[in-house]
Amino acid sequence: MGILDLLFPKYCVNCRKLGSYLCPNCFAYISFDDSGTCLICLRASIDGVTHPACRSRYAIDAAFASIAYKGVVKKLIYSFKYKPYLTDLKTVLGDLFYESLIQQEGFTQILEMSPVLVPIPLHSSKLKSRGYNHAQILASQLAKRLNLQQADLLKRVKKTASQFGLKREERRINVAGAFAVSPNVLLSQYPNIFLVDDILTTGATLLEAANVLKRAGARRVWGIALARD
Repeated sequence: MGILDLLFPKYCVNCRKLGSYLCPNCFAYISFDDSGTCLICLRASIDGVTHPACRSRYAIDAAFASIAYKGVVKKLIYSFKYKPYLTDLKTVLGDLFYESLIQQEGFTQILEMSPVLVPIPLHSSKLKSRGYNHAQILASQLAKRLNLQQADLLKRVKKTASQFGLKREERRINVAGAFAVSPNVLLSQYPNIFLVDDILTTGATLLEAANVLKRAGARRVWGIALARD
């Protein structure tokens, strides 16, 4: 045990056992996501690929999630995102994110195209109050593990309400017009993009961001989320 562990001991986020943020017993309760869903119709699809009948010019191409948003995972993500902001959880969450994704065949096939990792941005006001963008941290963790480039190609131009508790159509309306391509970005340089977010529910945020990127020139856009609700 190092000096930092003595000064700032780590406790399991779930059971408070001393030693690490996620003890082996609580890790056993985490379920890895294997439920592929087309984000356009929200029906089952192989590898989360958008159904041929649901495809359109500016639609997202597929979406992947790593773990199920319940129990221990809810506590981990809450502790990562909200006060007192356990940013040290980035390593634990990064490992979970990576280990699940690389087990999914559809995801590993896309890796051959060397997509760039693009985090879903926060509005400047929320970024100022929180101090960091959780999606950006997750993207950075994946970039290191997958040896991919990360780029902040999007900015949030509309301050939106929380998506929590909103129905699917309300979520879509809430994020409509929320994103724009960052200044001086040429999407021709980034033809293949992985959008990175923390929680995937109806996919409204990923759909809106993918639409903006494709209209600006991106060829393929896939979504990846740490957890699926």
